Amino acid sequence: MPETIHKHKSPEKDIQKVKALPSEQSYLDSPRKKSLLQNWPWMSTMVSYCFFGLHDTAYSEILSLWAVSDRKYGGLSFSSEDIGGVLAVAGASLLVYQLIIYHWVHKFLGPVISSRVASALSILIVSTYPFMTYLSGAKLSFALYSAAMMRSVVAITASTGISLLQNHAVRQDQRGTANGISTTAMSFFKAIAPIGAGYLFSWAQKHQDSTFFPGDQMVFLVLNLVQLLGLMFTFEPFLVLPTVGEECS
Repeated sequence: MPETIHKHKSPEKDIQKVKALPSEQSYLDSPRKKSLLQNWPWMSTMVSYCFFGLHDTAYSEILSLWAVSDRKYGGLSFSSEDIGGVLAVAGASLLVYQLIIYHWVHKFLGPVISSRVASALSILIVSTYPFMTYLSGAKLSFALYSAAMMRSVVAITASTGISLLQNHAVRQDQRGTANGISTTAMSFFKAIAPIGAGYLFSWAQKHQDSTFFPGDQMVFLVLNLVQLLGLMFTFEPFLVLPTVGEECS
């Protein structure tokens, strides 16, 4: 079909307007990328992320070993079926928390405060484990199930908050690379956690009569020290929050 008669605007004026734009505005839609290694807000959150991953894996390793060990070694003399039930209930509570409750926690506290509060609560909860050896029957079951559920909830709250901070600290087109690097670093810490946890637990079994934090008390003390390091890195000057201009939604 023949083209209908209509007028075209002369492109010369538009070309002149584009050429007249300042060089800063011409790159407004494609800003210069900042190296991830020079992005301290992202680097600072990755440190806490790695420590939280190390603690979570070491905790999972030690909890099972400690629960099934004999009471004369500071354990609970649980069977594999018993500790499996504890882990199953903790996992179910974690699923419910993530689907229903965490949204409100993040809304009211934000990623930074929620990570700090969750990390501090985790230290308090883990501190109660050595004293559960003085309980038995229904009291022991209630205490262990409650502690395991709360510990799972606060652990995922801390790690999720730090993960959100990581994504806010980098540009949107760098998030894939940033998440890949941080996950690789955390995986390295998670890989060495079972080795360190197993060695620490084996050492504690042979030092039940020590004067300073005997046996499993030393195990849970070291776990809390790792968590404390992660908590420290959520405060200034270790944690640097991105400025408004650096954040990318």
